[in-house]
Amino acid sequence: DLMSIALLCSAAVAALVVQQPVVSSRRSSAVMSADRTFAPAEAKGGTSVDTKKTAVVFIEYQNEFTTEGGKLHGAVKECMDETGMLEKSSALASKARTAGAKVFHAPISFKEDASDNPNKGLGILAGCASDKLFTEGSWNADFHPSMQPQPGDVVVQNKRGLDAFPGTDLEAQLKANGIETVVLAGFLTNCCVESTMRTAYEKGFNVITLTDACATACPRARPCEQRLFSPQGGVPTGARRPPRRGRRSRAARMACSPRR
Repeated sequence: DLMSIALLCSAAVAALVVQQPVVSSRRSSAVMSADRTFAPAEAKGGTSVDTKKTAVVFIEYQNEFTTEGGKLHGAVKECMDETGMLEKSSALASKARTAGAKVFHAPISFKEDASDNPNKGLGILAGCASDKLFTEGSWNADFHPSMQPQPGDVVVQNKRGLDAFPGTDLEAQLKANGIETVVLAGFLTNCCVESTMRTAYEKGFNVITLTDACATACPRARPCEQRLFSPQGGVPTGARRPPRRGRRSRAARMACSPRR
């Protein structure tokens, strides 16, 4: 009868409620803490820079970008030449070491068959796969001669995507070296640098992005650098005219696409 059906339904609902996992506030706090390097009360954003607790992270100073013959060099060459970012970066690395800051290098590389590419069917990473960019063990993936890691530098391992944090040892190395301020430079301004900047900011680091030590393949991105980076600690250093368009690889074209 209807009464029996109602009782059975009530019992079933009660059983489902009992079976639902209970997430305690303690567990929620643990998950939140695991996602951030610093607890909210200990976040370092806006604090004074202590050289001994600073890491300068140079992203992808590899022949693919930096050197004639690299598949992406033509896309970034004008931007590099206009700002002198490669020369500035090399000089900065030397000065940072002398001052006692830690120099980090964050190269990217992929297997020949792109089997380790984390999202090879979409966007910039699809371009990396189809154009066979940054193939591990190749000249293209090697560091530029002026940006070779030196004794005492940290080389971030296993960078496969745009953001230098996921799947790498970057955060572990920053923590192991007592780093509070992360200074960023490299390629591409609106891709790997921006992605890494935002994650470092969210994790509670004090973040500084050196906009004249970055390069982009996208003419539309450069006039926006100051507005883009200012909320997360960008340091703009003067106006620069957009580079002329040229023939670019698929990955370079995707860097300018809104579907990143």
